[in-house]
Amino acid sequence: MRVFKFGGASVKDADGIKNVYDVLQKVGYEDVILVVSAMGKTTNALEVVIKNYFDKSAELNSSVQEIKKYHNQILLDLFEDEKHEVFTAVKALFSELEYFLAHNKSPNYNFVYDQIVSFGELISTTILSHYMNFRGIQTQWLDVRNFIKTNANYRDAEVDWETTQQLISKNVKRKILNITQGFLGADENNFTTTLGREGSDYTAGIFAYCLNAESVTIWKDVPGVMNADPRYFENASLLNQISYREAIELAFYGATVIHPKTLQPLQKKEIPLYVKSFINPLLKGTCVSKGVDLEPQYPCFIVKRNQLLISLSSIDFSFIMEENISEIFALFHEFKIKVNLIQNSAISFSVCVEDKFENFTELNAILSKKFKVDFNENVTLYTIRHFTEQAAETVEDNKVVLLKQVSRETMQIVTKEIN
Repeated sequence: MRVFKFGGASVKDADGIKNVYDVLQKVGYEDVILVVSAMGKTTNALEVVIKNYFDKSAELNSSVQEIKKYHNQILLDLFEDEKHEVFTAVKALFSELEYFLAHNKSPNYNFVYDQIVSFGELISTTILSHYMNFRGIQTQWLDVRNFIKTNANYRDAEVDWETTQQLISKNVKRKILNITQGFLGADENNFTTTLGREGSDYTAGIFAYCLNAESVTIWKDVPGVMNADPRYFENASLLNQISYREAIELAFYGATVIHPKTLQPLQKKEIPLYVKSFINPLLKGTCVSKGVDLEPQYPCFIVKRNQLLISLSSIDFSFIMEENISEIFALFHEFKIKVNLIQNSAISFSVCVEDKFENFTELNAILSKKFKVDFNENVTLYTIRHFTEQAAETVEDNKVVLLKQVSRETMQIVTKEIN
């Protein structure tokens, strides 16, 4: 079997749904399982519903109505007859959402989040399945919660692989187009769970592993994986091949290639993953698989903006040793500050971090009691895998370099724009 994953951008409107049909016509759909995300920005819209629910906001009903209106317009654009059964099916899902909002008693934010946000995927796959049937492609709609079983760690659930393997291998029909939801699972009490960051890609990896699939293809609006973000680098080039190891390295440094948790089950069975264009589906795209690290062998550039460079030095000129560093990292963990680069000398310690939750001011007050603290805000961290001197010059041009660190295959440079 082949596993195809279509993200929210690929099914954001009626034209997107029609294009999925066209892609399947070109690449085939027998022995295929489609893993599909919520349409467009539906997950964001459902997060607004969740916020309004907990705030007891008067806007709660209107925020649900906005999502209804958005999906209803897609239905009207796809189906000529408003009596088509898909209208009833989608209406039933919205009724289920509204019932939950009216009757839920749990104060647990993460639990409520998973129960509500899951409707995005349930609705998108319902519409897509009905449209494929309408266009003559017979489908089997699968409720992924009956297949992927997890623990009850809502918003970042861990998969029960043994049970999931049994359910998928026994109950997924072949020789037909299967359509299911990304991102979702269910715990032992059949409450909905979600799989955390990049959950839909991970879902594709889970099904591929359990079905011993031939391949996984993630369909995007780009021709494949580039060696740099075209927004920041003019001559970004397509990578034809990336090894599992290299893809995980790139992801670790912040490249939006493929999340490591998606690659781990695929790597175990050496199932290749392709990143292809849903605009030009017959192009080869990028293959992530066993083999050479990179082909062609270009330097790969990863950019992280809005970083914070913190330099700590001991007030009494004593060495900064293991106990100091472990204490500092415990504080970073406590204040949810993500560390992206570390450099230390005898009496100083520098880190480039992301302060996503804006906790640095509070942390700085604690650190300043023990260390001299200097910091630079709004710096940019460039990581260059397989660097060359020319690649480094490209990054450093017209910038102030605040810190540079080089290892065998990777160079990291923290810069500040010249005013």
